[in-house]
Amino acid sequence: MTDETLVVIGSGPAGVSAARAYREAGGKGRVRLFSADPALPYARPPLSKGFLRGESGEPDLALEGPGDDVELSLDDRVTALGEREIRTASGAVHGFTQCVLATGAEPARPPVPGADHPEVRCLRSLSSSRELRSAAEGARSAVVVGAGFIGCEAAVSLARLGLQVTVLCADSVPQERRLGRDAGELILHWLEAEGASVLRGTRLDAVSEGHRVHTDLGPALDTDVVLLATGIRPRIALAEKAGLAVENGRVRTDEHLRTSRPDVYAAGDLAFAHNPAAGRALAVEHWGEGLAMGEIAGRSAAGEDASWDAVPGFWSEIGDEVLKYAAWGDGFAAARPVSRDGGFTVWYERDGEAVGVLTHNADEDYERGSDLIRNHRPVPPR
Repeated sequence: MTDETLVVIGSGPAGVSAARAYREAGGKGRVRLFSADPALPYARPPLSKGFLRGESGEPDLALEGPGDDVELSLDDRVTALGEREIRTASGAVHGFTQCVLATGAEPARPPVPGADHPEVRCLRSLSSSRELRSAAEGARSAVVVGAGFIGCEAAVSLARLGLQVTVLCADSVPQERRLGRDAGELILHWLEAEGASVLRGTRLDAVSEGHRVHTDLGPALDTDVVLLATGIRPRIALAEKAGLAVENGRVRTDEHLRTSRPDVYAAGDLAFAHNPAAGRALAVEHWGEGLAMGEIAGRSAAGEDASWDAVPGFWSEIGDEVLKYAAWGDGFAAARPVSRDGGFTVWYERDGEAVGVLTHNADEDYERGSDLIRNHRPVPPR
């Protein structure tokens, strides 16, 4: 061991991966990981699926830990990041030579009356999934606000628990702006096949007493459970107070995940990181990319010349249907759907280059698409 100390703030995929990668890359210093969450590190993707439905328990969520020689401080919120030291809510001060910020993000509640009521649910943590599952017991109906991946996954799970589910979808089909109309229509079909009703082109106006949901269209909806799946907000308060460079609401880093301070790295949802393969900085909110970025940050802290240059990608399970998506994530000019035997592929292009691919039962296209995107190649001919 040396007099080095790596402090990691956050126990999600980026934080755990950073601590583990630091050791794997030969880092010899003391490693301390601080988490505001009281639970041991856990996988979040099942929270809207199998765990919410009661098909798996908390032991099934266990995430591979950061390592036996990593000091893990749970329920220990970091309140300040100073020069070579952090301060926790208890007032304790801990020194470091290097730090990885992996504070993640929190649910973004829409700025409408009643959205901040404690009985209006969000889904982000183990405790919030527990609370939602408990609220669903004995309930007859639920309104899910938002038709992104979390909203769609949770809507199917709640429907399978026997609730009459209504989804408020701001677009004409789910995720039209992100994935295009063809993919959105298929997701709509999957939701309706599970018994969920989708109110398209509908926005939340307010939530009043008794779980009464008011929209910009039609009469109010009376329901037992309200779930907001309306996006996230990166937790950047520590970084801002520490004077780190912030851009587009996230912490700006280079391809090594180094921030504007050479001793501090940032990884995961809060990072706006340069990706040399993309040729620009990207904001990514995927679980798998949290793991990947955390690994780069940890290896960089250990002295390796590691670089984040992969095409971001993730999977989503909407009931029994699996979507795989890889993309730079900052828009496309055209979406071209292609039918496959028992599945489909949507190619996304801009300026003559492939910038994304979405597949269902077409794994070869997913792998091929990631390679085309990374190398700035055109989408395949028809």
